[in-house]
Amino acid sequence: MVVFGAFVSIGFAYAFPKGLAIFFKEIQDFFGTSYSEVAWISSIMLATTYGAGPISSILVNRYGSRPVVMFGGLLCGVGMISAAFCTSILQLYICVGFITGFGLALNLQPSVIIIGRYFLKRRPIANGLAMAGSPVMLCTLAPLNQFLFDNFGWRGSFLILGAILLNCCVAGALFRPIGAATASVKTQVTEEGKNCLKGKITEDALEMSSPTSVPMENKTEEGGKDCCEKINQYLDFSLFKHRGFLIYLIGNVLMFLGFFAPIVFLAPYAKHTGIDEYSAAFLLSILAIVDMVARPTTGIIANSKWVRPRIQYFFSFSIAFNGTCHLLCPLASSYTGLVVYSGFYGLAFGMVCAMLFETLMDLVGASRFTSAVGLVTIAECCTILLGPPIGGTLIDTFGDYKYMFIKCGAVMVLAGTFLFIMNYYNYRMLAKEEKERKAKEEDPKSVRTENEGRNNWNKDTTEVGPELEPLREEQEGVKKEMNGTNEV
Repeated sequence: MVVFGAFVSIGFAYAFPKGLAIFFKEIQDFFGTSYSEVAWISSIMLATTYGAGPISSILVNRYGSRPVVMFGGLLCGVGMISAAFCTSILQLYICVGFITGFGLALNLQPSVIIIGRYFLKRRPIANGLAMAGSPVMLCTLAPLNQFLFDNFGWRGSFLILGAILLNCCVAGALFRPIGAATASVKTQVTEEGKNCLKGKITEDALEMSSPTSVPMENKTEEGGKDCCEKINQYLDFSLFKHRGFLIYLIGNVLMFLGFFAPIVFLAPYAKHTGIDEYSAAFLLSILAIVDMVARPTTGIIANSKWVRPRIQYFFSFSIAFNGTCHLLCPLASSYTGLVVYSGFYGLAFGMVCAMLFETLMDLVGASRFTSAVGLVTIAECCTILLGPPIGGTLIDTFGDYKYMFIKCGAVMVLAGTFLFIMNYYNYRMLAKEEKERKAKEEDPKSVRTENEGRNNWNKDTTEVGPELEPLREEQEGVKKEMNGTNEV
């Protein structure tokens, strides 16, 4: 049930901004705007969905996935219903872009996070199945949006879509909290007790050996540390020292500059070449059908014993393959060519999306994954925001869609090549560090040196003087009490 709930939530979060492209041509004619201006609707929605990642992560850590997703579904419905009454393109930016985008953000991150918490051994398969919600929803929304527009116009369509998005509240209700909360509370209480004992001993030592002004300074420093610790509880900024995380972040930020623009402009491009509206919408359905099969298949392949140890290479190849499809798109001059392009694009798109979060969890681990998702999404939102408008500007400038596809393809091939090279370097460094660690453990000289260092430190502490003798006795008493509780 958790996978099904994530399937629905992730499906709406990823597919809905792409499905709105069906209305762009009509909204552009209604408000008299350019390609780049109307492209900002999807860009702001996608950027808000990704940029609000840290806020979503903090809310999940504080309240859990279930209430966050349900509140996000409510925001999505309110945003789309409000958009039906907009009288300017700026109001659409606010209602569709910011309000609905923030609601989708509260659906995306909690769904990804709860999959990581529920599954370990079969996590790639679970991620692949959950991510398959995006193509299923896109396959449904593309013809549905065209049908709604023909019968109700874009305003009536937005009202109906707002009601449909309220189903995210039902999906959120399926996210049953994990029952391990009690164990974590007990662990936290135990750690707090130990910290209190250590803090008491430290305070006694300061009172014995320091002037009266020192404790006030230490209290100020401790207040600053407590504030940083509270922030780090929600967002672990030490990840920026993690080599693999930085490689992933740079590659993904570059990739998203060309990731969403082709799918946003695919249907308008088909209409521009003279293809009828339903055939243009059917291209998105073809893409979604292939994507639907590609995601779980990619998850199964990524979970195999041959691929999972080097899953970062597979991810790099998928990005480069995606870019190659865009570079070849201008060669498709007929509807048949666009159908072939949509099929290969769906395959490449599904491969990337199926491994997008799995590769991140492979690098940072499940314990730091919540913070990593929040930090990555806020960094990616800048290029997500700029990608479609830059593509729209190229279309307005040259009057041809091919330059937009070439730009996106070149950027994605560059991102895939960068990730492949840097992941090769990262794997080499990890192997080298592991080899050095094992050699250090097996070397008796290093062990002897460490023992001598400990003995010298103990000797120095005993020569400090009799003024710290009460402190040592109290420390020994605490150790004995702790040992007694452990024996019991």
